[in-house]
Amino acid sequence: MNELIFATNNENKVSEVKVILEGKFKVLSLKEAGIEIDIPEPFDTLEENAKEKARVIYQLTNQNCFSEDTGLETESLNGEPGVKSARYAGESRSFEKNIDKLLIKLENKNNRKAQFRTVICLIMNGKEKFFEGICKGTIIAERRGDSGFGYDPVFIPEGSAKTFAEMRMEEKNTFSHRKKAMEKLIAFLKKQP
Repeated sequence: MNELIFATNNENKVSEVKVILEGKFKVLSLKEAGIEIDIPEPFDTLEENAKEKARVIYQLTNQNCFSEDTGLETESLNGEPGVKSARYAGESRSFEKNIDKLLIKLENKNNRKAQFRTVICLIMNGKEKFFEGICKGTIIAERRGDSGFGYDPVFIPEGSAKTFAEMRMEEKNTFSHRKKAMEKLIAFLKKQP
């Protein structure tokens, strides 16, 4: 197992994954692999979007690769924004506008429970395998902190008083949905001959 291509253009996710892997496996971002492509996410589930991104890169390169899709799912909004998390307020993918829309929709709701859910699709030697990670928490009424990305300033994970945006990467990774999914991926990779 030499290296894996991580089928994403999101440099925040690449940095997070490289910290989690601690050099155990070599991961190349699309940019590092010399692939300039924006893969659409047209499907209604995280699983299908993750699979689509991994398939496109596997067909293009014939190299082992993985992709992930992550959504923030809020209980009182029937799982919104979910699979549409990055484009919740429109195609511009503005973190600020997405948070604004979420906070407006939650304004008169007592139930502010939410979870981040990550689904990873690995394609290795032509075979697909899925790994899931979930982090439960709460959406607060105003932004706190300036680290992280996406909905991090308004999400407090269970077991903490801080938002993800108030945490250093190492602290965030003790709760992170992405880390939980990556740990399952790592455990699987370690078993490979």
